[in-house]
Amino acid sequence: MTDWNYGDVWETVADVQPDAVAVTQGTRHMPWSEFDRGADGIAQFLLDLGAVQQDKVAIYLYNSPEYLQTNFAAVKIGLVPVNTNYRYGDDELTYLWENADAVAVVFHGAFTDRIEGILDRVPRIKGWLWVDDGMGPCPDWASPYEEAAKSAPGRTAAPWGRSGDDLFMLYTGGTTGMPKGVMWRQDDLFARLIISGVRGYDLEGGVEGVRTSLTASPGGVTLMPACPLMHGTGSFTANTTLAEGGRVCLLENRKYDPVELLDTVEREKVNGLVIVGDPFSRPLLSALDAQPGRWDLSSLMMVISSGAMWSESIKQDLLAHHAGMLLVDAFSSSEALGMGMSVSGAGNAAATATFTLGPDVKVLTEHGQEVTPGSEEIGVLALGGRNPLGYYKDEEKSERTFKVMDGVRYSIPGDFAQVDADGTIRLLGRGSVCINSGGEKIFPEEVEEALKTHAGVGDAVVVGIPHATYGEQIVAVIEPAEGSDPPGEAELIDHVKGRLASYKAPRRVRVVSTIGRAPNGKVDYKRHRAESIEELEPAT
Repeated sequence: MTDWNYGDVWETVADVQPDAVAVTQGTRHMPWSEFDRGADGIAQFLLDLGAVQQDKVAIYLYNSPEYLQTNFAAVKIGLVPVNTNYRYGDDELTYLWENADAVAVVFHGAFTDRIEGILDRVPRIKGWLWVDDGMGPCPDWASPYEEAAKSAPGRTAAPWGRSGDDLFMLYTGGTTGMPKGVMWRQDDLFARLIISGVRGYDLEGGVEGVRTSLTASPGGVTLMPACPLMHGTGSFTANTTLAEGGRVCLLENRKYDPVELLDTVEREKVNGLVIVGDPFSRPLLSALDAQPGRWDLSSLMMVISSGAMWSESIKQDLLAHHAGMLLVDAFSSSEALGMGMSVSGAGNAAATATFTLGPDVKVLTEHGQEVTPGSEEIGVLALGGRNPLGYYKDEEKSERTFKVMDGVRYSIPGDFAQVDADGTIRLLGRGSVCINSGGEKIFPEEVEEALKTHAGVGDAVVVGIPHATYGEQIVAVIEPAEGSDPPGEAELIDHVKGRLASYKAPRRVRVVSTIGRAPNGKVDYKRHRAESIEELEPAT
C-alpha cells in the first residue's frame, strides 16, 4: 500500500538539492531552497487565514514560478489546489470558485479589475494573494504574494498532517459547458504519472527511495511546458518533472510565440517540450521552415503532446529539422491518464490519431465486451487501474463516467475507437459534440444559449469545422427570430464575447431558414457540421 504525497516528495527534493534550480522564467532562476521557503510562507498565510484540512485554494495565474509554488504551498498543509482558466468571464469564474468552495485565490495583477467586478458574488473567499506583474498596485482587499512568501521562518506544517488521500483537483469542461472538478487522490495521481517519468521511482520505495535516487544522481531534465499550467497537460508534466528533481522552464510571453520558444530551448538547453498538438506544432514548424538552421536544438530529446490532434505530416516535417528527438503523442484526459501513446522518431512518424493501448486500457462494446482487434467494431475506451475518485459535488456525472464492470472500476470519458489487428487503437472521437479549438474544450449548448439571448436570434446550433491552425473552428448556425432580419456576423460574435470567454465565441456565422429540430427537440449536429464545411471557405 503506497502513500505518495507531492508535499513529501518536493520537500525531499529541496532537502537533497537546495541549490539546484527548480523553476526558470526568463532571467528568473528560482533554486529549490527559495522554491521551498516561499511555499512555506504562502502555506503559513493560508493557515493564518483560517484554512482547514482539504480547503480549496484557487490559482488564477498565468504560467509563472508562483503558479507551481502555490501548488507546493497547498499540498504542504493538506489543502487542495484548484486550477482556474484565466480566459473565463465573470459568470464562469463565479461558478468555478463557488462550486470548488474556494477559501483563497492567488491571482496576477492583470486580473484585478475582473475580480473587483465579482467580489460581492464570491463571499466565501477569505483571502486574496496578489502577484505583482507590473499591471498596477496591489488592491486594498488583497495581500502581496511576495511578502507572504517571505513570512515563514522555517518549514510550515499543519496540525492534521498530510497523506496520499489528500486531493489534487483539476477542473475541466462539463457537459453543460461549466467546469467540473476531477478529484484525484495524490497517491493515485503520482503513481499514474511517475511510471512515464524519466527517473522512474520505485513506487514501493517512498520518499526514502526518492532521497536515495537523488543523492546518487542529483538533478534531472529541463522541461518546458509551452502550454498553460492551468490545464492538465502542462500541470501534470511540470509536477512530475519537479518530483524527479528536474527543472521547469517557462516562457515569459503570455501569447504563444514559437520564436520565443525556440530561442528559449536553445538558451536554456531544454530537454523536453510539452505542447498541444497541431495548434502549437504548426506555428512551430512554420518558424523552423522560415529560418532553417537558426536554432541549436541538440538538447531537445523529446516533444510531448496531448489534448489536441497531432498530424502525421507535421510530425514528419518537425523530425526533418531535428532527427534526434522523439515525438510522443499521449492520449489522455483529466479523468483518464495513460489511455494510449504513439512515439515517432526519424523515419517513423506515427499516423494521426493512432495509439498503442496503455496497460490498463480496454475498448468495450455497449454491452461491456472487449472489442476484437481487427474486427472494425466500434467501442468506447475504458481505463482501469488508478483513477480519480469522481467529480467534485457531482455524483450523477461521476456514476456515468466511473463504472464497475466485472469487479473492475473503469474511467470511461466517452472516447470511441476501433482496435486494429496489431492492437493499436484508432481514435474516432468523443460521443458528444464537444468542440476542441486550440486545445480548449467548447460545449455547443453553452454558446447556443448565449446566442439565443440576442433579440434577433430565434434558434441556434453551434458546430466545429476543421481549421488548419486551431484544429477546429466554431461556427454558429442561426435561425433568425420571426419577423426579424438576421443579425450581422460581427454583431453576434461580439454578443457572445460579452457573455462568455472570447475563445468560445463563433468565428463564422451561417444563416438558415430553420434549424430543423426533431419533434423531441433534438438537432442533427452531423448535418449542420457537414453543411457548414461545404458552404464556408476552407479555414487557413
